[in-house]
Amino acid sequence: MSMNATKDSILEFFVRASNKHEFSLDITLNVKGALITGTLVSAKEYFDTLSETFEEGNEIAQKVSKLLDKTGKKVEKTDGSDAHFIHLKNTKVYCGDSKPTPSKGKVLWRGKLNEVDGFFLGRISEK
Repeated sequence: MSMNATKDSILEFFVRASNKHEFSLDITLNVKGALITGTLVSAKEYFDTLSETFEEGNEIAQKVSKLLDKTGKKVEKTDGSDAHFIHLKNTKVYCGDSKPTPSKGKVLWRGKLNEVDGFFLGRISEK
């Protein structure tokens, strides 16, 4: 018997609001036993920020940057009625009791909405 993976409609609503209205939200996701914590961002912001990381590089890096920039513009033009991916910034991934990975920098994360097992609002902070 095959199980058809479905998306959480509330989580998808948050993603669509982010993509359409630049809505931002601190959130923690449960994905296959790991906790992924960060701030929800639009697909456009994700691709724009990713593009910026390659801007100052060599010729190939600059081509990658332009391609990511085009992708961000294309994503912005879609009507946003259906979302398949969730994008986070300032992300930390927790597996078990170990320190989060990565633990430094402004890390971007992209995941499939239908792979998220659960979520809660707010971020995990280290003290």
